[in-house]
Amino acid sequence: MAQKITTSSKSMVEAAEREIETLSIEDALKLHGRDDVVLVDIRDPRELQRDGKVPGAFHCTRGMLEFWIDPESPYHKPKFAEDKKFVFFCAGGMRSALAAQVAHRMGLKPVAHIKGGFGAWKKAGGPVEMIEDKPKA
Repeated sequence: MAQKITTSSKSMVEAAEREIETLSIEDALKLHGRDDVVLVDIRDPRELQRDGKVPGAFHCTRGMLEFWIDPESPYHKPKFAEDKKFVFFCAGGMRSALAAQVAHRMGLKPVAHIKGGFGAWKKAGGPVEMIEDKPKA
């Protein structure tokens, strides 16, 4: 007998977006480079390698997010203790909605996520830099 999933990922994303701020790509582009904003890229490292990254964005994989936010965790990252607005993004805007919701529920404020994610960022002409495979000697 197959598992019966009772809550869809789509409904979870929709619920998260009712709880947190969702930024249009136009609004998100205006925040790039501001000192009071941290753009948090939660994509997998392979996605960054393949598709590039937003210059200056802080990278935190989705799997480590809660542990990096929590100041009591041995994995805590000081970046998440800064008094700034945290704007999450992923490839398409679904994982980042869930990530922003979790961060908000943990007490990180203010938080938001980018509708359409990195795909929308790239399509809108936002700055992107590629990651080099190997450091130059």
